[in-house]
Amino acid sequence: MRILILLSLLVFPAFADWPQFRGNSSLTGIATGTLPPENLKLLWTWEGGESFESSPAIAGGVAYIGAGNGDLVAIDMATGKTKWKYKTEAELGESSPAVGGGAVFIGDLRGGFHAVDIATGKKLWTFKTLSEIKSSPVVVGDRVLVGSYDQNLYAIEIKTGKQLWKFETSGPVHGTPGIANGVAFVTGCDEHFRAIRISDGKEMFQVSSGAYTGASPLLVGNMAYFGTFGNEVFGVDMASKKIVWKYEHPVRKFPFYSSATLAAGKVILGGRDKMVHAIDAKTGKGAWTFATRSRVESSPAVAGNRVFIGSNDGRLYVLDAATGKKLWEFEAGAALSSSPAISDGKVVIASQDGRVFCFGG
Repeated sequence: MRILILLSLLVFPAFADWPQFRGNSSLTGIATGTLPPENLKLLWTWEGGESFESSPAIAGGVAYIGAGNGDLVAIDMATGKTKWKYKTEAELGESSPAVGGGAVFIGDLRGGFHAVDIATGKKLWTFKTLSEIKSSPVVVGDRVLVGSYDQNLYAIEIKTGKQLWKFETSGPVHGTPGIANGVAFVTGCDEHFRAIRISDGKEMFQVSSGAYTGASPLLVGNMAYFGTFGNEVFGVDMASKKIVWKYEHPVRKFPFYSSATLAAGKVILGGRDKMVHAIDAKTGKGAWTFATRSRVESSPAVAGNRVFIGSNDGRLYVLDAATGKKLWEFEAGAALSSSPAISDGKVVIASQDGRVFCFGG
């Protein structure tokens, strides 16, 4: 048992905070530390008045999220009150904040990339790309990585905002890079899954997925998992650089935009077929599906044996990871394409009608 626990910790690093999209740089969507109670209650609602497609990050008892009007907002988790707002002067889309090195980072839809002082909400620096940024940043050591629709993945020095390198792909870099063993793994709109060395921006290898990919890769051990607009989910062995399995629903042929998580031995993600899909991580065979009333573009978060995921039907669902049984739901009243974040026993998610919800005990 001790060995299994140690292996689990190696696969899923223990981050009590949720400092970026998917909670950590391996993009697992796994919550650690104090888990939310079984009986969730709405603790507070923050009214922003602007649509949210960005997903929250949580660090040091503060939630950070980007609003459609261009505001990066810091919200006190204990009270639901605004701590500060930073105006980017451009609209913010799906780029979600990342926290690290005393700063909060986010990209805007005019190609601007912003570093904001975590304590004051004041600008530290900005960096300009040549097209919109929908990718969420990832902090790795002394640098932050982010993709742009100008087809490049950038590495930028945290302290100065100086470009360290950029890697050009053959299409927009929409997804968030996953990090493992000094390498950034990027799913691409150019139909390739790429491994790029973080130290110098050199490509290590690429695997063709044969389809446009908007989702970000889940990295677990030697495996990467992601869905595509070709209506498939892939399991890729990063050691052999080969696709191990492909999953496609036998009847419903719809794209996968949601990024995946792993729970109860299953790769779990949402589909534009209005369903949440669970796939056996070893075989690629379907395990269960859960039907919602609209597209599921939200990426799932896991706490223990529970899967938290939003749907464009306006509901936050909690499902049993092993069976797909619905354990709880909350009617938000507007589409939830934002993904939930979990920290310190609380769950935070934002809606497209401009509200941020916090649930706990």
